[in-house]
Amino acid sequence: MGLFSFSQPSAFLMGIPGLESLQPWLSIPFCVLYLAALLGNCIILFIIRKTQSLHEPMYYFLAMLAVTDLGLALCTLPTTLGLLWFHLRRISFDACLTQMYFIHILSFVESSVLLAMAFDRFVAICHPLRHRSILTSTTVLRIALAIVLRGVVSLLPIPFLLRRLTYCSRTELSHSFCFHPDIMNLACADIKVNVFYGMIILLTTVGMDFVFIVVSYILILRTVLSLANREETLKALNTCVSHICAVLVFFIPMIGLSMIHRFGRNVPPLVNTLVAYTYLTIPPALNPVIYSIKSSHIRKALLRVLRRKMRSVRWIWGLWGQQLLGKKGFKTSWNG
Repeated sequence: MGLFSFSQPSAFLMGIPGLESLQPWLSIPFCVLYLAALLGNCIILFIIRKTQSLHEPMYYFLAMLAVTDLGLALCTLPTTLGLLWFHLRRISFDACLTQMYFIHILSFVESSVLLAMAFDRFVAICHPLRHRSILTSTTVLRIALAIVLRGVVSLLPIPFLLRRLTYCSRTELSHSFCFHPDIMNLACADIKVNVFYGMIILLTTVGMDFVFIVVSYILILRTVLSLANREETLKALNTCVSHICAVLVFFIPMIGLSMIHRFGRNVPPLVNTLVAYTYLTIPPALNPVIYSIKSSHIRKALLRVLRRKMRSVRWIWGLWGQQLLGKKGFKTSWNG
């Protein structure tokens, strides 16, 4: 009888190997990261929505990145914190497939959004006069729809390819979330089709996105270096710094995790686990921080919102204080 048959409809998630006794303490940094991801990306979305000057292609793509990061954080949060807090290891096959599907879709979407942001920077720096005419609101919307459709359609066969496999005695996954190579390696059947399809999809989506991002920055660098004014050169490069940081934070752990799953059979389990957590928890938490620090427009809009909120709090506090003094019968007049 297979592992995911009617009589055995579940597998077991794994925490951090060798540190099982410290799981309650390890949950603290994970809570901080998830809280930073949820609050930070919600703040980014709120600022972009409320600030009219940020209604531009660059910030529309940033809003898409924030939504994707929120989705990634919410996909892994229940199983990760459930495992660390309550030792909830069991997960049904259908739930595992659903989580895996959305994790991979959101990863592919994030890769595509980073490519779209690189294209925006390329047009803004290399063809500044045509930037608004090329990246109109309609074009941005079409790009967003194409990004989502590409992720959904390209990954649609994966759950069906996993369902056709026979699963045997192994029941433990490598992480506290479901990952395609992880589920695939539990099978005791021929998985060549799954391996081949997974590799092709990875290379034609995320792989091509990374290549086009590199090409975009080669063209940007060539244009920037041709500028005679050093101040203009630095200003143009500064607009790309936050995006370059987001690209590195996302692609380095993703490429590392893919290589480990496919070729790193002798890699210690702890390294595999740490790379996986870095890939799925660090980018959603760091991206809002990166853009808040490096983007002057986001930073100024954030400060404006904070000042407005502080004024509202002071006004409410003053009104409440006056009412409290009035109820207690205090007199403000001076009787000489």
